[in-house]
Amino acid sequence: MQTTNRQLMWHGMFLFLLGLITGLVEQRFTNVRMGLAAHLEGVLNRIFLIAVGAIWTEVRLLQLVKATTYWITLYGTYVNWFTTTLAAIFGTAADSPISSAGHSGQPWQETLVGAGFLSVSIAIIAASVLVLWGLRSDRSSKQALWSETDYAKESARRE
Repeated sequence: MQTTNRQLMWHGMFLFLLGLITGLVEQRFTNVRMGLAAHLEGVLNRIFLIAVGAIWTEVRLLQLVKATTYWITLYGTYVNWFTTTLAAIFGTAADSPISSAGHSGQPWQETLVGAGFLSVSIAIIAASVLVLWGLRSDRSSKQALWSETDYAKESARRE
């Protein structure tokens, strides 16, 4: 798991770089206000990834669930930046009437950006719930990790 937490931190720094580059070109987007939002998404999602990387070794989940959480977290952060960048390029108003600044895109662009924002919302909420679940108290965490057989053996040993 040491490698996984370092990978999350690496992705956090890479997303930070993407956010900085986005900030350099935000004046060239169709919707400059949404370009600023894309810049901020890259910078702020970096903090989330680095924080999750810092606590990753404390997250106690079944291996498959933990791997799924890892990929959902990466998906949510990268697609959040990417969808917001697309919204800035297209000038869409989907799910962001304040940032749209009166702009609107083609119907297919609005649909694409709207679907992207919806998927990001679901992914980030799911990742947060799974990480919270994995950080619950040690006793319940250990019980969740053990199979029923392992738990029965440990209970018999204590008696």
